[in-house]
Order: sequence, then C-alpha cells, then structure tokens
Amino acid sequence: MLTKRDLLRSTAVIAASAAIARPSLLMAQSYPGIIEAKDIAEEGFIYGLPLVMNYAVMQEYAVDRNSGQFKAPFNEIYNMHHVATPADTAIITPNSDTPYSILWLDLRAEPMVISVPTVEKDRYYSVQLIDGNTYNFGYIGTRATGTEPGNYLVVGPDWKGETPPGIKQVFRSTTPFTFAAFRTQLFHPDDMPNVEKIQAGYKAQPLSAFLRQPAPLAAPKIEFLPATTAGIKDNFFQYLDAALQFVPETARDKEVRAKLAKIGIGPGKTFEFKDLSLEHRAEFLVAMKQGNDKVDKWLASGNKDINGWNIGSFFGDEAFYNGDWLMRAGAAKGGLYGNDAVEAMYPYTRTDATGEPLDASKHNYTITFAPDQLPPVNAFWSVTMYDGKSQLLVKNPINRYLINSPMLPAMKKGADGSLTLYIQKDSPGADKESNWLPAPDDKIYLVMRLYWPKPTPPSILPAGQGTWQPPGVKVAQ
Repeated sequence: MLTKRDLLRSTAVIAASAAIARPSLLMAQSYPGIIEAKDIAEEGFIYGLPLVMNYAVMQEYAVDRNSGQFKAPFNEIYNMHHVATPADTAIITPNSDTPYSILWLDLRAEPMVISVPTVEKDRYYSVQLIDGNTYNFGYIGTRATGTEPGNYLVVGPDWKGETPPGIKQVFRSTTPFTFAAFRTQLFHPDDMPNVEKIQAGYKAQPLSAFLRQPAPLAAPKIEFLPATTAGIKDNFFQYLDAALQFVPETARDKEVRAKLAKIGIGPGKTFEFKDLSLEHRAEFLVAMKQGNDKVDKWLASGNKDINGWNIGSFFGDEAFYNGDWLMRAGAAKGGLYGNDAVEAMYPYTRTDATGEPLDASKHNYTITFAPDQLPPVNAFWSVTMYDGKSQLLVKNPINRYLINSPMLPAMKKGADGSLTLYIQKDSPGADKESNWLPAPDDKIYLVMRLYWPKPTPPSILPAGQGTWQPPGVKVAQ
C-alpha cells in the first residue's frame, strides 16, 4: 500500500501570503462568480487529488534523478532487494512482506511487453497495473494468471491492433503513463536470494523489440513540471494542469473537466493562484479545505468497524469507481496504489476492541485467533506494527516489524490450538517471544494484510460483510 507522507498532509494548505493579484485572462468577464468558482474548485480538488499524487510519485520515481526517491527511467524495471525497515521513511505504512519491483511505463510510442518467469506455486507474486487515473486496470500473478511464465502486453488508450503472437493477454491503460508494481513474497530474511532470482526474470521491452521489428519513432521529449511537496501546497491546481496533460478525457469525467476549464484549469493551461482576485483567492482556499475535509470524512466513514478494525474496499478499475471522485480521492489519500479487494484486504486499527486508542506506553495488548480462525487466505497474511503518529515502522531490539503466516511454524499455540500475539514495547518473556510484535513506547497503528483472501466462507469478503472477522485487540490481563 503506497502513501506519500507529505502529500497526505492537507494539500489544501496554501500560503496565505500570495502575491498581489495582477490582470489576467482568468479575470475576464466570462470567469465564474465567486460562489460558482468555489464550488468548481472544491469538486476539482476532490477529482484531482489522486491525479496530482500519482503525478508527484511518477516525478520522484521515474523523472527527477535528484529526487532522492528516483528508481529508474521509464520502461526500465528497478528491483528492490530488501523489504522496508524503519530506515525507509519516504512511504508511510510501508509493506514489509514483499520486496517491490518498480516499473513506470511510457506507452506513447508503442505498447510494452511485461514478461514474467515461472514462480513456484507456494510463493505469492503479483504485478499490479495502475494508470494515471489511479485505476487498477489489470493483474498478472499467482491469483490472476497463475505461476507459469508468460508475456503480457500493456497498451495505451489510443492503441489499435490485434493481439500479437506470443502474448497471453492485453491490458489497456486509460493513460499513456502507467505504473506497474511487482510484489514478490519473501518467506524469511535468508530467502532474499531466491526472491532476487525471480526478480531477475521480470522483463519489460517495447513490442517492436519483442517482435524483432523496427522500432517506431520515439515519442517527443516532455519537460515535466517538477513536482515538489512545497510546490503542490503553493499551487495545487497548477500541478493538476500538469497531470491532466497525461490523463485523456473520458465520458465519466467529461463534466467535471468542463467545469474545471471554466476556472482556467486543464491540459495546456497554466493556473496561477496569484492571478485570482483577492475574493476568489479566499474562496479557493475555503474550497480546497472543504474538499479535503470531505475526503477525510469519507475516509472516516467509508469503512465498517469490526471489533475495532476498519474494513473496506476502495480500490478497483474505472468501472469500480464509476465517476465517484470522492471514493477515488479517499482511496488515494488512505493508501495510494492499494490492491483490489480480491487481491488483498487491509484491515487497520488505532483502537482496541472497546474503542480506546492503542498506546503501548500505557498498556500491553494481545490479539488471539481462535482455533481454526486464522485469516482465511490463499496466499499469506501478516500483522504489521507502525508508530501511531508517523505510520512508519518501529525500531526494536529484535528487528521484527511484523508477524506473518510463514512464521507460524516457529510460533507457540495454546493448548486449544489458538494463537495469541503479544503486542507490547517490552519482551513478554523468553517463552512468549516467538509471538511478540514489538511496539513503540507511544501510540500504535496496526495493519493486517490478507493476500489473495479466500472468496468462499469463511472469508473476509465481501468487505465488511464477510463470515470471517478479525479478532479485536485487547488490553493484556
């Protein structure tokens, strides 16, 4: 689950000391009045938040080599040979189960072929395809396509052609720039060399190279607007202008984009906050704060509370969202690039079963899975500990950041077959340490990950209504 820490702070916080307004086309007589402009800005903020967040991540990972987060240029795979630790601070709630391989695709000149090797049947892997609208438009991997080797074609919105020989499946993106997130299960730290062998088998190449044909003309070079957190805060809509250049209009967003055009926002435009009148500027600030508040409110209410765990399903393709921009914004802000529910579920909590905030400086806690009530998955499950304030992994004396199902053989079960996890800052004792999930001396945030949840009872699906429910966190007696 990728979530940009700085972007998740309110992007609606804009410097109030903007420059004095100057004459501009924005202030032409046809420009909407204050109330109409405010309403459009609020709707536009909600619509545009995922696009701007995605644009900024693309900038940091694939464009700006000096960003500190640069991974690889477009159409090259970057394999991460480690899982997240407390030293990894760029992404909040980092996944420490599956080393990532990162691939940003530029589909403008021609489609790209993603090739995967044979992966052993008991090792979960997935390739999640996410476009510039933050729609999950396809999956390759254990659940979706199996563990056999194969070649898969990823095409842009304008591609017209037949499925080439040797291609198992075609995936169509709504945008020319696309993110492919590879996850490869790590069983234990000594297993990393095996993960690296699989990662070495992941390949990306242009369709022309795959077919051994001459390459088409290269797409023109783009001068991307540099994306910085400070810049986004100062002028959110300028970055929405930049992002919209690479997000073709569809029937679903035609209406909201027509409204945005009325206030000077769209591809090829350059929105300048300082060009607005003082009155419009004040209302835009209010609009963005109200839009951000609506997103936060949706996030708080979009889940179902089950035993203190928040459970919901927010991620999917274009049809899944069906123009519900508030749900899409809430999903992005809650966890940019999250998986479809059928691929993974993410129950999370900041409270115990009674609703009291989790604070390991005050209490020790337990989670007990009743006999035969472990999370029902086809792949694997985990419970990860995060600092409750920063949502980053917690440094601890045994370098254990999660407990997951591959660890079960080394864990102790009760006489009745139940499994109890000990969640506390200090060791519960040598006899219980195998079941210890170390916590900070402060507030805590827990995330459960269920990869490839079983679709038939007992199941966590459908989200919030499943026959299996995560057990509540309880204060230890």
